[in-house]
Amino acid sequence: MIKDDARGVALLQYVLNRYGLFMGRPIRTRRQATLASLAAELGVSRTTVSNAYNRPDQLSPELRRRVLETARRLGYAGPDPVARSLRTRTAGAVGLLLTENLSYAFRDPAAVGVLEGLALACEDAGVGLHLVPASPGREDVAAVHRAGVDGFVVYSVPDDDPHLAAVLARPVPTVVIDQPAIEGVDRVGPDDAAAITELAGHLVDLGHHQVGVLCMRLSRDRNDDFASVERQRSAHFHVQRTRLSALAKKFEAAGVAWSTVPVVERFEHTVDEGASGARQLLDAYPQVTALICTSDILALGALAEAGRRGLRVPGDLTVTGFDGIAEATRAGLTTVHQPVLEKGKAAGKLLLATNEHMTPRVVTLPTELRVGATSGPPRTAEELWFGP
Repeated sequence: MIKDDARGVALLQYVLNRYGLFMGRPIRTRRQATLASLAAELGVSRTTVSNAYNRPDQLSPELRRRVLETARRLGYAGPDPVARSLRTRTAGAVGLLLTENLSYAFRDPAAVGVLEGLALACEDAGVGLHLVPASPGREDVAAVHRAGVDGFVVYSVPDDDPHLAAVLARPVPTVVIDQPAIEGVDRVGPDDAAAITELAGHLVDLGHHQVGVLCMRLSRDRNDDFASVERQRSAHFHVQRTRLSALAKKFEAAGVAWSTVPVVERFEHTVDEGASGARQLLDAYPQVTALICTSDILALGALAEAGRRGLRVPGDLTVTGFDGIAEATRAGLTTVHQPVLEKGKAAGKLLLATNEHMTPRVVTLPTELRVGATSGPPRTAEELWFGP
């Protein structure tokens, strides 16, 4: 047994020695190549080596190939990006702040479109994109402080969010997509009031006066319930507040007291929550003939609930949305279309523009009311009594 142990130790020592590892003393490793050592190996200046990575147009193709091949042979990974950022005082990246879980950016169709547009703008400018997610209710803003970025794009956050305050405290340019509207800060988004007013006009022209609304979250506190008029007016999410205010104005002008219009709020933005919100509203107000949803996702959930109830759309219930996502188009939803990809792209271009400007810039994107198969005239009194 002792011989076997001794033989095993000897074998282990041989293997360690064979591969440059030694028991009982520090491991020796090959010294990592540096820009200076690579320049010495090639017999060129350090600037030449740096240009091979950062300014390839300054070298002949043959010289750049020789630099890169030698770098690979010596194990040189390229200029240190941290050192470069300290030297140039730039990070080469744009930060995207969204106060949602990180998965939201890849799950919500409108968010995906915005993210793609912003990524395209970053690709064109040769910079990276750094996602800075901030889950709802989270107060820790360390992620904003740690983000090594040259500027921020803020995507649809409430005006009282601490992460927004942390972004605005950073000495870097900022562009807001959709909300909030902040004095002195560049912003990109549609004219929400005009867009939803046109949609409301379509419903008024059809003859709808008994309407209900299903909206996205109004504030950071959770409220999966009916939203009072006061809560609507004090909403910290400006887009939702603007859309509700414009709806109120249009229906008041048509003789509908807004205080009598049920508005149900949902904190999470999913199809399932759209269905549960529609269920809550229709259980309490079965006389509603049109359900206005402030997003297509919520509207798709409302369509599912209408189907579960056996309601004809639009014969028994008109359903409308807002965004114009692909799923809504396939469902034939009457909705307001907004160019979400262009929204992200415009925000990126605005942030990365090199020209100086003294006044904040606002890019207002066009919208289009697309009347689909889910809107029609309300039920007649005869249909209410005797059925279709």
